[in-house]
Amino acid sequence: MNRKMNTTEGLNVTKRLQNELMQLMMAGIPGVTAFPESDNLLSWVGTIEGAPGTVYHGLSYKISLKFPVNYPYTAPTIKFTTPCFHPNVDSEGNICLDILKDKWSAVYNVQTILLSLQSLLGEPNNDSPLNTYAAQMWDKPEEFKKQVIKIHNSVSY
Repeated sequence: MNRKMNTTEGLNVTKRLQNELMQLMMAGIPGVTAFPESDNLLSWVGTIEGAPGTVYHGLSYKISLKFPVNYPYTAPTIKFTTPCFHPNVDSEGNICLDILKDKWSAVYNVQTILLSLQSLLGEPNNDSPLNTYAAQMWDKPEEFKKQVIKIHNSVSY
């Protein structure tokens, strides 16, 4: 159900997201970025690079971040827009990550989310897979890496 954002909510979420954007830019964390899509602070695009030592190293993934009007009290909706072969990512880009679901807390922010996603790439939760095929292949690193590259390269930018 969509509800109109009241002025106080709008100012609070806008101020929070402006502060988070500034913190993220100042931190300069390697391998993760996120910015508002245009002048809409509730819709962001981000990039996550695979960390060294993982099968995702050298690959870059685009994500979308949609913030609800009651952020940070409700988690944003995050999706991979670049195809990602991963046990916790389905074919539509939906992500199974506890901090985006039942473990969400208002203390989390965009930086926390991006770093958690980057970590998830190298350390999936195979106990709760969205992609069971990827979860089954995880223990076969060479085959898994081939599938990661095949899926990643299936998109044309």
